[in-house]
Amino acid sequence: MSNLINYTLHLADNSLILGQRNSEWCGHGPVLEQDIAITNISLDLIGQARNFYQYAATIIGNGATEDSLAYLRKEREFRNCLLVEQPNSDWAQTILRQYFFSQYQYLLYQQMQQSSDEQLAAIATKALKEVAYHLRWSSEWVIRLGDGTEESHKRILKAIDELWRYTGELFVPADFEKEAGIDFDKIKENWFLKVKKVLDEATLPVPEKVFMQSGGKEGKHTEHLGYILTELQYLQRTYPGCEW
Repeated sequence: MSNLINYTLHLADNSLILGQRNSEWCGHGPVLEQDIAITNISLDLIGQARNFYQYAATIIGNGATEDSLAYLRKEREFRNCLLVEQPNSDWAQTILRQYFFSQYQYLLYQQMQQSSDEQLAAIATKALKEVAYHLRWSSEWVIRLGDGTEESHKRILKAIDELWRYTGELFVPADFEKEAGIDFDKIKENWFLKVKKVLDEATLPVPEKVFMQSGGKEGKHTEHLGYILTELQYLQRTYPGCEW
């Protein structure tokens, strides 16, 4: 049971933290259309997080709620991957972070649809259409930036240098993921094939021999998560008992 709880929280935390990161662009996007797009993606991710938190709360019991799980856990209790907590930096880094994660999430949810856990399967099936849009939107932007101007190409190259080191963690299952029935080797293989195809079209290199950072699934995070949670949890901690 504890593995199922941790796995469900891991899925929720990934979506919540990335949704929170993307929401920082609200009102600051490069153009109005893309400002709206990234904000809607944030809402999709937070909606997915809510579904997972609600399910986790029913398993945990003892008065747990989606609000307590999102707003009252401490940094070391979060199980999100390091990739999703990385800073926005600029539009290129935001786009590439979203693309890397959406490509992974799409392949993951495809397998989760066949999960023996009916609730997880239902959440994955519902979310898959949203993730398909996130994937299409972000991949098109990667190509646009990579095969665009000299400046956009330079910025997306820098984003690759910053973010590639956090992708390896996605495919190394934590203990709580090993009973989930997910073939991470297959996801990794397909992820690399699809990412390489997009990077090739964007005239961008695929990094080689990069040391991969990890630890997020075990609660060992970068300094960035603490700042995210300070903002995310401020209202609940200042006014206890607020409901989502």
